[in-house]
Amino acid sequence: MTDLYLEKLKRSVRSVQPPRLVGSVSKVVGLMLESQGPPAALGEACWVTVSGHNAPRLTEVVGFRDGKILLMPWEGLEGVAEGDPVESTGAPPMMPVGNGVLGRILDPLGRPIDDLGALPALCEMMPMLRAVPSPTRRPRIDQVFETGVRAIDAFATCGIGQRLGLFAGSGVGKSTLLGMVCRHAVSDINVVALIGERGREVLEFVQRDLGAEALKKTVLVVATSDQPALVRVKAAFAANTIASHFRAQGKHVLLMMDSLTRLAMAQREIGLAIGEPPATRGYPPSVFGLLPVVLEQAGRHDNGAMTAFYTVLTEGDDWNDPISDCARSILDGHMLLSRRLAAENHYPAIEILESLSRLQSDLISRDHFNLVGKGRHTLAVQRQYRELIEIGAYTPGHNTELDVALKTYPHLVQFLKQPVEERSTLKETIQKLQTILSPVKN
Repeated sequence: MTDLYLEKLKRSVRSVQPPRLVGSVSKVVGLMLESQGPPAALGEACWVTVSGHNAPRLTEVVGFRDGKILLMPWEGLEGVAEGDPVESTGAPPMMPVGNGVLGRILDPLGRPIDDLGALPALCEMMPMLRAVPSPTRRPRIDQVFETGVRAIDAFATCGIGQRLGLFAGSGVGKSTLLGMVCRHAVSDINVVALIGERGREVLEFVQRDLGAEALKKTVLVVATSDQPALVRVKAAFAANTIASHFRAQGKHVLLMMDSLTRLAMAQREIGLAIGEPPATRGYPPSVFGLLPVVLEQAGRHDNGAMTAFYTVLTEGDDWNDPISDCARSILDGHMLLSRRLAAENHYPAIEILESLSRLQSDLISRDHFNLVGKGRHTLAVQRQYRELIEIGAYTPGHNTELDVALKTYPHLVQFLKQPVEERSTLKETIQKLQTILSPVKN
């Protein structure tokens, strides 16, 4: 009798729903909601029930002030009124991961936006906020990552697990170069985050730059420029979550993020809205705290690797602006795309003398290293005497070093140009560079 009673009591306890802790909207200012309750931690997702609307609005706790909760919306604030109920989910936002997301275009909440239907049920849900991998579990980067782009593989050789930045002003070809790498590189999985992009550029990137074949092993996370600042910031975390999941399975993941600058601008909106003081050029301190958290996710870890390319939109073509300078100090290399080269129809418009891979010397052979030195020397000599040559003030035969550079330079420029659809293996790249620079003597 006692056992039956206890079993019945257990079933009764299990069926009891825990009390719901609900707060209410007390103020809406600009991009931010202020709520009196419920008890919630930083980063928790909360639902706001809007009067007259069927679906609640998702928000996230971003701060606290005078005993009240500060919330940022994942969706628009239209219709939100004072007193609307606010309920915490008790957890951070979740992201679907697994093979079911491959070939799909998702928003930062993991919802498909490609009109291909719902994600398969086999997708696993994971918390979006992830800890940065321990530095003691990061093996050395010792294998070359072939991008298929001659200018990168030859002069800024990248390793599997390395992080590189593409620095350029607007309209110089960053997205096109990302598409080339995504299409031609040797990787198991591609994860692409388009942050703050124009809406029309999403399908352009998928159809023109990426291509149908590369899309099969790619997942895109998209937050366009019209979406709230929190959504644009979370796009970076969503992409990192998906890429980290595949890396944990032992895969080599290529992560691409376009762009870090728009991510920083979104975080600036959030920081200023919750009362952070503006610091360097109007960027609050949280921006410079966010960038390392996002960038340090990439790299080798245990049996897998995440190689990452990040674009940085330089302000007024000045790549020493605060975001560019901060990103360059964290990344393992950088490539500068030149507006001058783009104007000369030189694509990809990579300025070789301003670009650097910090791991190149550890990855390439001595012969390749010597070729890089010869090539850079040729470009440096041509740049030094460029004005003299253009005005016709130099007569061949007066400077042997310059004569050799002038003979080699046109072939080197042709080598650095590469159509979007063309792929060059690392072996082919080195052979071509050897042929061009063989007569050059240092």
